[in-house]
Amino acid sequence: MVFQLPLVGLLPDWLTLLISVVDLVIRVAVLGIIPGNRRPTTAMAWLLAIFFIPTIGLLVFLLFGNFRFSGRRRDQQQEVNARVRAALAESHDVDTTFPGPEWLHSAAELNRGLGSLPMVNGNQVRLIPGYEDAIAEMAEAVRGAKRFVNAEFYIVSWDEVTEDFFTALTEAAERGVEVRFLFDHIGTLRIPGYRTFLKRLKATKVQWRRMLPVLPVHGQWRRVDLRNHRKILVVDGELAFTGSLNLIERSYHRRAKRKWVELMARLEGPVVTTLNIVFATDWLSETDVLLEDQLEAAEQAGDVPAQVVPSGPAFANENNLRLFNTLIYSAQHRLSICSPYFVPDDSLLYAVTTAAQRGVDVELFVSEQGDQFLVHHAQQSYYEQLLTAGVKIYRYPKPYVLHAKHFTVDHEVAVLGSSNMDMRSFSLNMEVSLMLPGGEIVDQMRRVEDMYREVSKRLDLQEWRRRPMLRRYVDNVARLTATLQ
Repeated sequence: MVFQLPLVGLLPDWLTLLISVVDLVIRVAVLGIIPGNRRPTTAMAWLLAIFFIPTIGLLVFLLFGNFRFSGRRRDQQQEVNARVRAALAESHDVDTTFPGPEWLHSAAELNRGLGSLPMVNGNQVRLIPGYEDAIAEMAEAVRGAKRFVNAEFYIVSWDEVTEDFFTALTEAAERGVEVRFLFDHIGTLRIPGYRTFLKRLKATKVQWRRMLPVLPVHGQWRRVDLRNHRKILVVDGELAFTGSLNLIERSYHRRAKRKWVELMARLEGPVVTTLNIVFATDWLSETDVLLEDQLEAAEQAGDVPAQVVPSGPAFANENNLRLFNTLIYSAQHRLSICSPYFVPDDSLLYAVTTAAQRGVDVELFVSEQGDQFLVHHAQQSYYEQLLTAGVKIYRYPKPYVLHAKHFTVDHEVAVLGSSNMDMRSFSLNMEVSLMLPGGEIVDQMRRVEDMYREVSKRLDLQEWRRRPMLRRYVDNVARLTATLQ
């Protein structure tokens, strides 16, 4: 079937025939091109868009269909991976041993194969669930810096809450500390006061760069929804922070006074070095400068093993998705997940529902209200399937947005970081996750989960099925866009 444009009847017969032939050739061609190296659901979404709205659909596909970075960025990532592997092969100072079941060691080996960073022992880890507390602790750490500060965040604002942090950065740079600051261009551009933020930043001695800038005038162009979603702060190579928090006041300057709930981790020990390698890779991508002199192994500071897992379009595989599925399928007793945007692909959905169906106690913490319309409604379209499988869903109450991203498996391992459990975080965003084996860190995470559960309302399957048909319709329509969000 060939769709005729209204204008076609006014054109000469030969031109009408040519347009029809070109239209047919495009449709036949995309059938064999688009499915290559894509999930079937993603390929089908693109094909439907092109078949129903050929010109616009094809144009949008050409702009957004490729979710891989340029060859230069991929080559840089491979170069860094090779250097890390070579350095670790020659080093005898890094303890990569840790206790735990065989499946956990298998997961650590998977991570090392995908992201090149090993499990390292001898760390101290403390979780920080307080929003302003995390920003205050980071500012204090920067004030103690002697050699360098490396910071990168997805969304950034210089406001009344982050003022102290930026003052600390500015003062550190003034006293001779090397201060490097990365922020995502599009993520931060959307925040009110962006121009003022740039003006204030330019007035300091801080070395700063936009991550993945979209500046066509300067020859910087790429798919605009490929973003760097990581949150990392490293001080002197001895102390680090990572997690879900963006560097902005808690309501994101929105009129609807939502309040974001986050979780950050404060880290000391060799894991700081591996986290700094991720920052150094991003700094290399934006500046072509490799910070090799800042990557010496940090001294042991405790007895917690930790492994950094970078992921994103610079890697050949979806590192975070493969890790998450591996750990979820390994769960025997209990699985607790917190994800603000739970829009899984089929593999993750099957892993979670299968865990519940084989008797694992599975709970999912989400927000009652969302900050992104399509994503929130797409997420809700999965609730009935999850509840039917036996997953317990807890909704964190308004006006809060539960933005923390973490999960625990049995009493064996905790994972936290910047990655959501959605297809954007698996395929389009640069993310960083932290895998933390051991009962000590799981106990810390359980206390956070207990706080969520205490204030949340558990979703009832029968009640959910009785929701209005219009809401169900909106959820299902949003779900169709999930693979393209």
